Amino acid sequence: MNTRILTGITTTGTPHLGNYAGAIRPAIVASRAADADSFYFLADYHALIKCDDPLRIQQSRLEIAATWLAAGLDADRVTFYRQSDIPEIPELTWLLTCVAGKGLLNRAHAYKASVDKNLEQGEDPDAGVSMGLFSYPVLMAADILMFNAHKVPVGRDQIQHVEMARDIGQRFNHLFGNGKELFTLPEALIEESVATLPGLDGRKMSKSYDNTIPLFASAKELKSTIARIVTDSKLPGEPKDPDASHLFTLYQAFATPAQLAEFRSDLLAGLAWGEAKQRLFQLLDDELGEARERYHALIAKPGDLEDILQAGAAKARRIATPFLGELREAVGLRNFRSAVQDTTAVKKKAGKTARFASFREADGNFRFRFFAADGEQLLLSRPFSDPKAIGACSQRLIAEGVDALELRTDEADRFTLWLDGECLAESPDYASIELLEAAMLRLRQALATLAA
Repeated sequence: MNTRILTGITTTGTPHLGNYAGAIRPAIVASRAADADSFYFLADYHALIKCDDPLRIQQSRLEIAATWLAAGLDADRVTFYRQSDIPEIPELTWLLTCVAGKGLLNRAHAYKASVDKNLEQGEDPDAGVSMGLFSYPVLMAADILMFNAHKVPVGRDQIQHVEMARDIGQRFNHLFGNGKELFTLPEALIEESVATLPGLDGRKMSKSYDNTIPLFASAKELKSTIARIVTDSKLPGEPKDPDASHLFTLYQAFATPAQLAEFRSDLLAGLAWGEAKQRLFQLLDDELGEARERYHALIAKPGDLEDILQAGAAKARRIATPFLGELREAVGLRNFRSAVQDTTAVKKKAGKTARFASFREADGNFRFRFFAADGEQLLLSRPFSDPKAIGACSQRLIAEGVDALELRTDEADRFTLWLDGECLAESPDYASIELLEAAMLRLRQALATLAA
């Protein structure tokens, strides 16, 4: 089974070097592994918590989408989408909110920081704290649990939120799983040496501190920004302590072992800070130069970016839509038809079970129908030229159930069912998400009776 990896960046500003080193770069490297199944997204719902400027959010979404792709993310290989294009995520957020303990959310770092700041200023502890800020760890949990991610590449300051996702997912499993692990419990993936980069002033690189190094600034701008890095007052020729220099920490995040060893040696030998900054500029410009060109080309064609994100959203929803249907069923938000079926199943006559029925059409091809115990047609297959293929499909469905199927959408946004890379069924019953959820739920239940 492939390892599922998921991460995202909040769309409130221009990506900086810390975003790249701490999240984007390790995530892209991880996505290239042969056993990786990768989900990367723009966390634009999260952006609404901290930003009330629509134009800023719009521009940031564009810049961050272009950044991921310019940095080497292969949109065909991974699932790349905007959080706000997946309506199942806010619905899952509410399901998780109903099981998340307030005491757990009270311990969230961002909320505690806001409370501490208010208390220092003599304000009410919750002054200016929105419910979005207080409960955004639940939204983050929904991002992760919606796709049952195994690994979540994050900065060290975000480890707590992955742990909260585990806690919330585990509680949901306990309450509603009925012996089944509905949610995979995720683990944080940290690249120890560069998980958190220092900014120009030595504090964590952050937009809130205004100490960032823009990721795809022009070479002139990059050089000017690096020149502002704060250093000590030691003169050229005087030994510098690399381990006490955040300029060295920045260099370390991008240098090879040989480059780093040489840089350390030269600092200890008295390398001037001006020369050290020039070396850092050259190192970063060499790494980011080609990506910078790709970034500006993508920014110039926002329509192409939109197409890529819409394709990613459709791919993500083929997983999210049926899974949310399963979760709704687990908590009791069931289709009335299914509820009636559940309460009347014991009254059905012996021998009335779900069944497959194959038939031959006038053109010589073969199809099969799958009926529920009450006679409702749940599936009409595509034509087969070989009747033996029908038997193979039916046996596979009985053995593996709905999990053997893959949902796709066509150009008209109609749903189709696929098995082993081939279209299995096209039906008007799948023309809307609501009908799809009801049909998939009945199909799952009916196949389960045959496998029992």
